[in-house]
Amino acid sequence: MKLADLYMYLNADIKKIEEELEQSVLSEHPALKSASLDLLQAGGKRIRPVFVLLGAKYGNYDIDRVKHIAVSLELIHMASLVHDDVIDNAELRRGSQTIKAKWDNRVAMYTGDYIFAKAVEKTTFFNDGNINTILSHAMIQMCLGEIEQIRDQYNWEQNMRIYLRRIRRKTALLIAVSCQLGAISAGASKQEQIRLYQYGYNVGMSYQIIDDILDFTGTEKQLGKPAGGDLRQGNVTLPALYAMDRDPSLKRDIVQLIEDEASSSQDITPIIEAIKQSGGIEYSKELSRKYLNKAYSALDSLPDIKATKSLREVATYIGGRKH
Repeated sequence: MKLADLYMYLNADIKKIEEELEQSVLSEHPALKSASLDLLQAGGKRIRPVFVLLGAKYGNYDIDRVKHIAVSLELIHMASLVHDDVIDNAELRRGSQTIKAKWDNRVAMYTGDYIFAKAVEKTTFFNDGNINTILSHAMIQMCLGEIEQIRDQYNWEQNMRIYLRRIRRKTALLIAVSCQLGAISAGASKQEQIRLYQYGYNVGMSYQIIDDILDFTGTEKQLGKPAGGDLRQGNVTLPALYAMDRDPSLKRDIVQLIEDEASSSQDITPIIEAIKQSGGIEYSKELSRKYLNKAYSALDSLPDIKATKSLREVATYIGGRKH
């Protein structure tokens, strides 16, 4: 089963969001237009807009209203990917050339800035300071998470607290506010807004942990990039963090290989296998499950409607995904 199969009844509304996304990134400048459309047409799970739509189902659902929040959240996510690829010097994303690779760093950075600006512009539809405050806070936290990742690159002494704070800021908060803002835009109750935020936060934490696991267990075809890419770039994720904490000799091997000037051409498969053998994958999966259980608990007090079932199924899918 594909993720999209879990919310097929939203397909018509998701199509509207796709159309709105395309209109939002159009620019009179040829380079900006081409780069933005390339990114949009590369596809993606569109999971944030889906969470917005599902959150809105707890209030007075109106796609012509809620689409503005859904598009804004996806644009913020898209813009962050463009900037990420510049920072990581990434050539591929989802198996296609990144904007940075196809154009250059300058075009990529301005494209990301342009898309961020378009995201903010979309929220002007709502005359609601609370929506803007929540969205602004999430964007600030995301930027802090990115800065922390840059700061902690090749920092082999970081701990679990640093890792969890980073993924909270980089991933979980945007998913949390996707659920929350969907509810707010549809006039759902305060209690429902809180529960949906809690659900989204815990699903977001689980989602990123699974992503970090897949970077070690997935194939290049599944990932759209070589396995172990995070580690090669000096980004220490949970499986590696666990492995290095349990085995100082493995930590020395990782540091020596990754910091070697010729490491970009070296095979890191033995390091990946050692991390798998350390128990780091199992430990990470268990932590992901704990976050998922908290997400399920947040749904228990929500109305028994189709959206609640979908949110539960999406969480289960995320916890078990293979790519």
